[in-house]
Amino acid sequence: MTPEVHGTAPTPDEVGAMYDQYGDLLANLLGSSAVHIGMYVPHGTRASVTTLVDLADVAQDRQTEHLIDTFDPARGTRVLDIGCGTGAPALRLAERTGCRVTGITVSRTQLARCQERQAVHPAADRVEFAYGNAMALEYADASFDAVWSIDCVPHLSDRALGLREALRVLKPGGRFLLTEFTLRGTPTEAEMSAYTTLWACPPLRPFAALIGEIDEVGFEVERVQDMTTNAVLCGELMGVLYQDRREEIEQRFGKEALTHTDPLIGPFRSFTRRHTGYHVLVLRKPAG
Repeated sequence: MTPEVHGTAPTPDEVGAMYDQYGDLLANLLGSSAVHIGMYVPHGTRASVTTLVDLADVAQDRQTEHLIDTFDPARGTRVLDIGCGTGAPALRLAERTGCRVTGITVSRTQLARCQERQAVHPAADRVEFAYGNAMALEYADASFDAVWSIDCVPHLSDRALGLREALRVLKPGGRFLLTEFTLRGTPTEAEMSAYTTLWACPPLRPFAALIGEIDEVGFEVERVQDMTTNAVLCGELMGVLYQDRREEIEQRFGKEALTHTDPLIGPFRSFTRRHTGYHVLVLRKPAG
């Protein structure tokens, strides 16, 4: 049986509903600095932290900085952030580079957090946030100089459609930075189900399938970076933090949250350790 039949792909509303209901719970396990995989293995540097949650926050900030260094859009360019999470990466991108960023998310709760952060941020005037579906972007053709998407593409029920939409709104020659989780080996049905349920995503597919879709859509691949180690460590840390903070989670989110999450954590951790790949890709829309 192939991994594709292990589950059904969620709708954008279902993805948004997952973040609305369990976004704060995920922040307690994943870190609250942003909503994406953190850089737990920095390149030749270490930071002093006192708790695992601190480590998660520092790792997410490092990953944001690394992605900005990788992407490096020019000052004044217009960038679309697809799946902007709680807004920190978009604000930091605008602050560091001087670009103008439009961030979209399918989570109403995340959108509110974005606006809260924006209100007190020094780059607030160069960033705007809105509700938006990655597979049906409400922007004109060739309306952005660049696009980036951190840990959003994995949620899409139709990845090729999401890639086509990103291509459509990009100007010719524009670049698209995205991160994507891919499948390694052959997981059990319980492992795959735990992963797709916890993250509200379709079953993962091999890296070769992603490259095939990128080529078919019409993007050119400019750069690929394998950051699987960070995704594996993130899964390990989430598993430890869940058990360590289980009582606190019950007090804050109720027994329903434990009932939902308890049966998922073990197979999820096994899946991320043995079967998850994670890549950063920089793509380019052909200039012609």
